[in-house]
Formats: sequence, C-alpha cells, structure tokens
Amino acid sequence: MPTSRVLLWAGLAAAAGGAVLCVLGWYGISGERFAERQLPFLASCTVPGAALIVAGAVLVGAAGRVPVRGTAPPAEALEDTAPPSSEEPPVRVPGGTLAHRPDCPLVAGRADAEPAGDAELGPCPVCEPWPR
Repeated sequence: MPTSRVLLWAGLAAAAGGAVLCVLGWYGISGERFAERQLPFLASCTVPGAALIVAGAVLVGAAGRVPVRGTAPPAEALEDTAPPSSEEPPVRVPGGTLAHRPDCPLVAGRADAEPAGDAELGPCPVCEPWPR
C-alpha cells in the first residue's frame, strides 16, 4: 500500500524540529549552573522538542497505513464491500426494526430470523433490501 507523502513529510519535519529544540534546550541548560535557571530551558525547548519527536514518529508510522487519494483499493476489498444480493423476501429478527436480505451478514445463520411480512421496518444499511 502506498504511503501518504503529506503525513510522511509532516512527520519528518516535526521530528527534525523536535530534535533541534532538544539540542537548543540542552545547550541552554548546559550553560546554567543552578537548577532554577535551567527550568525555563526545560519548559520552552526540551519538553516541546520531545513532544514533537513523538508526534513525528506517530505521523511517520501512520503514513504507511493511509492510502494515497486516487489509488484503487485491492480487488479483495471490493469483493467484500458489495451488498448481499439475495432476491428472496426480506427477513427480520424478533423485536428488530430493520428489514434484511436473507443473506445479510447481520442475520445470516440466525435461527430466529423470520419473514418481515407487512411490518413497517426500515431498510438495513448493510444489505439495502429495497431499491432507493
């Protein structure tokens, strides 16, 4: 799966900026003898720099999981997203408010599924038993 260039470059830029802030914080702390004079460098450079490094690592890691816009999904994913296509009458589960096709994954294999009949039911968003 291709990586998203925006996430990748944003992650690299965040990590590089964080590294620069950590180096600046270390340089500022190294010149101060007393701890109370080192705290501003920790608060303004080192802690935000570490946070940017972590955020950059998360963005770079996420870049490999996000598909690039305009790329087609694998053929296996397209086969799984097609709605069920049974031509039999709709069914429902007792007490349910949705009508399903008999081969809908939400009711397939359920022994308590019964014909919907003339009950006023909404269409299942997964199998869409009636044409819109």
